[in-house]
Amino acid sequence: MEHITLLLGIVIITALVFDFTNGFHDTANAMATTISTGALKPKTAVAMSAVLNLVGAFMSVEVAKTISKGLINEEGIQPEVIFAALVGAILWNLVTWLVGLPSSSSHALMGGLIGAAVASAGIGAVNGSVVVTKVLIPAIAAPIVAGAAAMLAAKVTYKLGGKLGGRTATKGYRAGQIASAGLVSLAHGTNDAQKTMGIITLALVAGGALDSGANPPVWVIVSAGLAIALGTSLGGWRIIRTLGSGLTDLQPQQGFAAQTSAASVILASSTLGFSLSTTHACSGAVMGAGLGRKGGVVRWSTATRMFIAWGLTLPAAAVVASGAELVMRTGDLGVAAVALFLVGSCVAIWLISRRQVVDHSNVNAAQQAAAEEPGVVTTAMAAVTVPPTVAAEAAAAGTTAAVADEDLKATIPAAVPAAPAAPAAAV
Repeated sequence: MEHITLLLGIVIITALVFDFTNGFHDTANAMATTISTGALKPKTAVAMSAVLNLVGAFMSVEVAKTISKGLINEEGIQPEVIFAALVGAILWNLVTWLVGLPSSSSHALMGGLIGAAVASAGIGAVNGSVVVTKVLIPAIAAPIVAGAAAMLAAKVTYKLGGKLGGRTATKGYRAGQIASAGLVSLAHGTNDAQKTMGIITLALVAGGALDSGANPPVWVIVSAGLAIALGTSLGGWRIIRTLGSGLTDLQPQQGFAAQTSAASVILASSTLGFSLSTTHACSGAVMGAGLGRKGGVVRWSTATRMFIAWGLTLPAAAVVASGAELVMRTGDLGVAAVALFLVGSCVAIWLISRRQVVDHSNVNAAQQAAAEEPGVVTTAMAAVTVPPTVAAEAAAAGTTAAVADEDLKATIPAAVPAAPAAPAAAV
């Protein structure tokens, strides 16, 4: 094993912690629709995803090369810069997990790297062309391409499945959904696990433990694969709930279409070395599949919150990372302060999450729509409306119209003035 200093060891451990958060943060990408449609039980789905994430980590290193060799210039980058980048990425992952938003772990890492590198060595430390071609363009294209493909696939599946019986079609598509979910998990391992491999390799190069341009060592590949698999095994239930039922309501046909489309996009990007956001691809596919069924809808209020989180990911992680890098310039005391800040923040977020627990037992609980405050007209109408139970009881008892009228008057609040009495008829 390469010669590793104490600081480099801290950076490697922090990178594996990020990989762990990436695992449970992005479990929803592969298994949210499978769980929401009932194709697999929650714990079974998560265990399956964890195993396939581990397998996928060994299938390619193209994305790792993009991170370690292309995004920022290795010359002049110190391990402290990598540590600062990871701090920004980890905190953004945990904050978005807490609120149940499927944001991009990949972009959090990219933003952290860019912010820390710029704070350390200036804007010239970032390879702008790589950021545009292999990060920003895929970030925009992935949800659009995956969404369009999923919408088309959903329409086709419903058309082809119309000739089959409802129960037969549902059973078949659930089986297909399990297979496609496994493919997404495998694709996630080929893409996201490699990002941590690239970060650790970059740290080893920065610390002088590896030569510039070296590929990830075997122990880096193994440790990154195990870390993301372990994180995936925890579930990330908050984001699974949002992506599985909070964004749209999916049937097995739509779940199959969404996962197949997302897996195709992710695997293609991994082959090309694009550091694609699997979250963007899977979320876009879920929305596309939601619109692919006649009468299907997308909850745009939730989608809007998700889009805002996507837009904030890069700059938010960059700001935190640049601040951490500036603090660490003070020396060992600064490094210790940043490490304590990271640990304290993680503990605080975890404690807050315990106030409302979401796990495998309630991940499929029905989402309660946020009720709007009633307006003046709505309140007034509610005050003078006859409760349905009063009318039903009056009919069942055979009461007269006069009695029903008295019941009606009894339901009107005292604050509503009674109508003035009609003038007596002239004799």
